[in-house]
Amino acid sequence: MLDARGVIGLAFLGIAMCNVPALPAGAQASGANNASGATGQQGKTPPPAPSTDNTTAGLPTEPRPNPTQPLFMRPDDRDFQRPRGYFPHPFAPYTATTTTPPRFTNTTRLNDLIRNGRLFLSLSDAVALTLENNFDIAIQRYNLDIADTDLLRARSGATLLGVNAGLVTGTIGTATASLSSGGGPGGTSVSSGGAAAGASGLALSTNQGGPLPEQLDPVLTGLVELQRSFTPELNTVFTGTDRLNQNENQYNFTYTQGFLTGTQAQFSWNNNYITQNSPFQTYSPATQSVFNLQLTQHLLRGFGTGINGRFIVQAKNNRRVSDSAFRQQVLYTVNQVENIYWGLVSAYEDVQAKQGALDQSSRLAADDQRQLEIGTLAPLDVVNARSAAASDQQALVAAKNTLEYQQLVMKQAISRNLEDPAFSSAPVVPTDRVNLAETPEETMPVDDLVRQAEANRPEIEQALLALKNDEITLKGEKNGLLPTLDAFAFYGGSGIGGQVNPLCASAQAAAFGISCAGLPQVGYGDVFQNTFNNSSPNKGAGLSLTVPLRNRQAQSEQARSVLEYRQEQMRLEQLYVQVRMQVINSQYALRNDRAQVASADAAREYAAESLKAESRKLELGASTTASVLQQERNMATAQDNFINARATYAKDRAALDNILADTLDKYGISLGDAVTGTVTQMPRIPGLEAATPEQQAPASLAPAQPRVGPQPPPGPRP
Repeated sequence: MLDARGVIGLAFLGIAMCNVPALPAGAQASGANNASGATGQQGKTPPPAPSTDNTTAGLPTEPRPNPTQPLFMRPDDRDFQRPRGYFPHPFAPYTATTTTPPRFTNTTRLNDLIRNGRLFLSLSDAVALTLENNFDIAIQRYNLDIADTDLLRARSGATLLGVNAGLVTGTIGTATASLSSGGGPGGTSVSSGGAAAGASGLALSTNQGGPLPEQLDPVLTGLVELQRSFTPELNTVFTGTDRLNQNENQYNFTYTQGFLTGTQAQFSWNNNYITQNSPFQTYSPATQSVFNLQLTQHLLRGFGTGINGRFIVQAKNNRRVSDSAFRQQVLYTVNQVENIYWGLVSAYEDVQAKQGALDQSSRLAADDQRQLEIGTLAPLDVVNARSAAASDQQALVAAKNTLEYQQLVMKQAISRNLEDPAFSSAPVVPTDRVNLAETPEETMPVDDLVRQAEANRPEIEQALLALKNDEITLKGEKNGLLPTLDAFAFYGGSGIGGQVNPLCASAQAAAFGISCAGLPQVGYGDVFQNTFNNSSPNKGAGLSLTVPLRNRQAQSEQARSVLEYRQEQMRLEQLYVQVRMQVINSQYALRNDRAQVASADAAREYAAESLKAESRKLELGASTTASVLQQERNMATAQDNFINARATYAKDRAALDNILADTLDKYGISLGDAVTGTVTQMPRIPGLEAATPEQQAPASLAPAQPRVGPQPPPGPRP
C-alpha cells in the first residue's frame, strides 16, 4: 500500500518523466532541432547527420528541403478546417455540409485551339490544359480539403483518419521517373515502413499510439424524464402504504470538456420533482436540486499539452504532406504530358516519313512498270519494286494507327470530356519541336544537381514530415508506458423543498415520530438558491492510481514505434541514394541522347545522299532496282532512328527537370493556378522551336489505299 507521501512522490516522478524528451538514443539532437517544425512552421527538419566513415568522407551534407509554397493551398475559398459556428444559423453545426459538384466539361481554352477542324497544340497549351482539365490533378486536388477535415477532427480531440498522399496515375501514357514517397502518415495507397497501411507498408502501425487525447469539444447532455409508477408493497413499514403511487419528473444536465493539459472538467446539475402517497415524506410534491463540479488531472499517463495535442501537430504535418503531394502530382503529370506530347510529335513525323517512303517506292514501281512495257527492264525488278511499295504501304498504315492512338492519348490527358464531336474528331497537330541547343544541366557538376534535387524533391519533404510524425508517436508511446495516476477534486451542493405533505399529519406518521408541523413551504427559487449558496456543500479531493501489471502491450507498442522510427530513418537515407542515382543516370542519358541525335542526323544525311546517287546511277543504267530499294530502306531506317533519337532526347530532358523538381519554376507554372484549376499565366517552356510549315503539313489518318488501274507516267527520280 502506498501512503499519501508515496503517491505524491510518484506523481512528481511521473511529471518529471513526461518532460524528458521521448527520442531514442542517437535521435535526441535531431529531436531538438525539430521543435520549431513540430508546431507547423515552414522550416524543414534536417536529415540525420551523415556518418563519418570512409564511405561518405568528402561528400556534402544533405541540404534542407525547400518547403512547398504556398502552404495550406485550397481549390476555393472554402476552408474545411474551420468549424461552422452557431451564428447566424444556430443549427448550422448539426446540419450536413455540401460542396460544389465536380466539373466534367472541358475548359473554353480547348475549343479556342481548334481551327479549320484541327487542334493546333503547342507544348505550353498542352501543359495549361493539363492543369485545367487533367483528372489525376483534379482527383489529387480533393486531398487538400480532405487534409483540412482531418485537422478539424484533430482539434476536437479525435484520432486522425489519414490522408492519401500517393500519386494518382490514371492518365494513360508513358511512365515518368518518380520515387515512392511513402505517402506520409495516414491511410495511403503506397507507404514505407510504419508510415501507414498500404501495399508496401505494414498492415497496422503505432502511428497515433499512446494515450488518447482528451475530448476537446465540450459535450452537453440533457435528460428529461417523466415517470408515473404504481407499485404494490409487501412491507408498509418504509412506505406507510400497501400501494405506492409515485410521480417523478427528472431534469438532469451534464457539461463535460477536456483540455490539452490532460484535464477534464465535468459539471452536472440534476433536478427531481416527486409526488408520493407515502405519509413518511415531509414534502409532496418535493423538489430536489443537486449540482457537482469535478476536475480530474492526469499526472502520469496522458499528462501535458505535448501528449494531448500531438494529433493536432500530426494533422498539420499531414496537411503539409498534402501540399507536397499535390506539387509532386503536378510535377509527375506535367512530365507525363510532355512525354505524351513528344510521342505525338514522333508519331506525326513518322507518318510523314512513311508517306514519303511510300511515294518514293510507288514512283519507282511505276517507272519500272513503264520500262517493263517497253522491254528495257526485267520482270523480276518490277516484282521487287511492287513488293517494296506494299511493305511501305503496310508501314504507313501501322504509323497512322499509332498516330491515331497517340492523338487519343493526348486528348484524354488534356480534357475531361471526349464526347464533344468537334473535339473528338479534330486531329491534333503538334506545333513545337525540341531545340537541340545544349542545356546548362548537361554540363553542371553532378553534386550540384544532386543538391538541387535533394532540396526540391517533394518525396524527401514528405519523408522528413513522416519522420517528424514518427517522433511524435515515440513520445506518445513512451508516455503510454506509465501508470495512470489522476488527481481529482469536486465541489457540489444541494437543496430541497416543495409543499408540505398533507399525509404527514396522519396518525400513522405520528406513530413513527414523523411530524411536519411548522415546516415551511419552499418554492423552487429557494431550492435553487440553497443549492448554490454553500448551505449544503459536498466537497472532496483524492488520487486514483491504476498500475497495469507486466504492461506487455504498452512495451510491445513502444518498442515497435522505435523500430518503425529507425525504419523511416533508413527509408530517408535510401531516398537520398535513389535521388543521386536518378540524377546521375539522367545526366548521362541526356549526354548520350545528344550524341545519338547527332549520329542519327549524320546517318540520315548520308542515307539521303546515297539514295540520290543510287537513283542517278539507275537512270544511267549503272545500277539496279534492288540497289535503289536497298538505299530506300536505309533511308527509312535512318529517318526512323533520327525521329526516335530526337524524341528520346526531348523526353529525357523533361525527365531531368522532373528529377530535379524544378519544372514549375523553369516553366513558369503557378502552383496556385494548378490548385484552382484556372490558368492565369501561360507556361513558358524553354528549349523549344516552332515547327516548320512542312512539319505541320496535314497527316491524314485515312489508311493508304493500294494503287489500282493504269500507273501514272514516270516522274523525275529523287
